[in-house]
Amino acid sequence: MNGLRSHPALAVCTALLLALPCAPQDGKIAFTGMRLIPIEGEPVAQGVLVIHRGKILAVGAVPVPSDAEVVDLGGKVVMPGLVCSHSHIGAVAGGDGSGPLHPDVRALDAINVRDPGIQKAQAGGITTVNCMPGSGHLLSGQTVTMKLRDGRTIDDLVLRFPDGSPMGGIKMANGTNPMKGPPFAGTRGKAMALVRAQFLKAQEYQAKVAAAAGDPGKLPPRDLGLEALGEALSGKRIVHHHTHRHDDILSVLRLQREFGLRVVLHHVSDGHKVAAEIAAAGVPCSVIVIDSPGGKLEAADLSMETGAALVAAGVRVGFHTDDPITDSRLFLRSAALAVRGGMPREAALRAVTIENAIMLDLGDRIGSLVAGKDADFIVLDGDPLSVRTHVLQTWVDGRKVFDRDDPQDRLWATGGYGASDGQAFSLCCFGQEGA
Repeated sequence: MNGLRSHPALAVCTALLLALPCAPQDGKIAFTGMRLIPIEGEPVAQGVLVIHRGKILAVGAVPVPSDAEVVDLGGKVVMPGLVCSHSHIGAVAGGDGSGPLHPDVRALDAINVRDPGIQKAQAGGITTVNCMPGSGHLLSGQTVTMKLRDGRTIDDLVLRFPDGSPMGGIKMANGTNPMKGPPFAGTRGKAMALVRAQFLKAQEYQAKVAAAAGDPGKLPPRDLGLEALGEALSGKRIVHHHTHRHDDILSVLRLQREFGLRVVLHHVSDGHKVAAEIAAAGVPCSVIVIDSPGGKLEAADLSMETGAALVAAGVRVGFHTDDPITDSRLFLRSAALAVRGGMPREAALRAVTIENAIMLDLGDRIGSLVAGKDADFIVLDGDPLSVRTHVLQTWVDGRKVFDRDDPQDRLWATGGYGASDGQAFSLCCFGQEGA
C-alpha cells in the first residue's frame, strides 16, 4: 500500500502537521528536521524554514527563533511551491468562433474557482499558475496569474500588477490549431499577416492616445482589444505563444523582433532543432513533457530531450502541465522525465519553480525558498523526482491548502468516486477552448 496511513512512522509526523491551523498566524512557525531544497542555494540536510504572516522569515541552516512554534518534519523534504506557466484549470475559456483574434477577452471572466481542477493542482504541489484560454485562435485572450489559495471568488486568487489591474499576459498560437475556414486563416502565411496587421493597429492606437495628452476631446474611441495589445507592446504583458514546429517557432521570433514584444515560447516540440536561434533571441521556453505517443502531426518530433538541448544552448527553460493535457497532480514527473532525457537535475527542479516564476515576472516573490519571499512551499515524503514520492502538504502564503491526510484532499490527490464532481474540461481543437 502506498497510502500515508499505511506507514506508522509517517503517521506520527502527519499528526504533528495536522495540528497546525490552516490560516496564516500572527506567531512564527519554524519547520525543522527536514531535507531542504531551496532551489536558489545548495540543499540543506537538516534545514529550518521559519514563516511569519505569509512570508519566509528565515531559511537554511539557521537558528530556530525562541518565540516560534516548532514543527519537526522528521526527515521529510521541503521545497518551494511549484509554478505552472501554462494551465487551463478552472474551466477557463476565451475567444469564440466570431474571429481569430480576441485581445479584449479576459480569462479572468471565465474561471470557476470552485472547479476541482484547482484542488487537484494543489494536490500536485502547484501554488501558482498562468491560467490561459486556448490555442484554437491566433490570439484567444488575456491570461490570468493566480495563486492557488482556497478562495470563494476569482479575486481571492488573482495576482495584480502594481497598478492594481489583474496580472496576466496575452495568449497567442500559430501552427495548425488556429488554421480554419473564414474568418480564420487557412494558411500559415495568412495567419501571420492577420497578427501583424493587428499589432500595427495597436501601434496607431497608442500613438493617438499619446498625442491626445489626456485631452478627452482628442482621445480616440476606447478599444479594449487595442489597449491590451498596447500593454503587450509596452512590455507590461508577456506574450505566451503556443508553437510547435521549427518554422512556426521562427515566425514567433520574427514577430518578437518586429514589435519588440516580450515573448515566452510554449510547447516548442521542435525546440531542439532551433535551439541556437531561440538562445540568440533571448527568449525563454515553457516546455511540455509528454511520455506517450499521439497528438498532432506538428508535434511528431516532440522529445524528452528538448529541455536538455535548450538548457545546453543557454535558453531559460520551464515546464508546464497544459492541464488537462497532462495532470497537475503529476507535475513533478515532467522534471523527472526531462532528467531521463539528459537535463541536469538542478535545471529540471528549477524548471518547475524559479524559472517559471521568472517567466511570469514573479521571480522576486515565488519559486525559491528565500527570506522575504512568499511562504509558498510543499512537503514531500521522498525525493521530488521519484515516482514513489507523494506531496503531503501544500502551503500558499503561509496557509495550508492541501493535506494528504485529510479525506477530501486525499480524494483529490488519488482520484475515486466524487473526485471530479463539477470539473469541466476545455479542449483546443474540437470546437472548444483549451490547450
